[in-house]
Amino acid sequence: MTNSMAHARARRNPADGRAPASRAAATIGVIFLIVGVLGFLPGITTNFGALSFVGHESMAKLFGVFQVSVLHNLVHLAFGVAGLALSRTAPGARTFLVGGGAVYLVLWLYGLMVYHRTGPANFIPVNGPDNWLHLALGIGMIALGLATTRSVARR
Repeated sequence: MTNSMAHARARRNPADGRAPASRAAATIGVIFLIVGVLGFLPGITTNFGALSFVGHESMAKLFGVFQVSVLHNLVHLAFGVAGLALSRTAPGARTFLVGGGAVYLVLWLYGLMVYHRTGPANFIPVNGPDNWLHLALGIGMIALGLATTRSVARR
């Protein structure tokens, strides 16, 4: 019974023929694209007039919570494109999920170091909610990358 359950987890979805890691990476990629676009929409991004290209002084906040800038939004869009492109193969999807998760963990550490500080190192606007989101994204993406590509060869 355990072997058939483990095998089922690794099987491709018959509906779309894609590996679970590919579906996960594509879904995360689409979410990043949506968030990147929403960051440029007044109303969804509060204090839109204060949206700066780069720097911690951008007072624009996505959903009134997450501090953003033009660069921040462009990074979300780039991550979305990368997620969709790398989701075409299971190894690419794993690379996106695990590697992207690692990038977000580094961003979390960066945010902890520069939060409430000025200077050239503080070029990405991050606030407390951004830091917690980056931690959750890092852990979540790595977990998805590992859970959806686990080897089923163990018996």
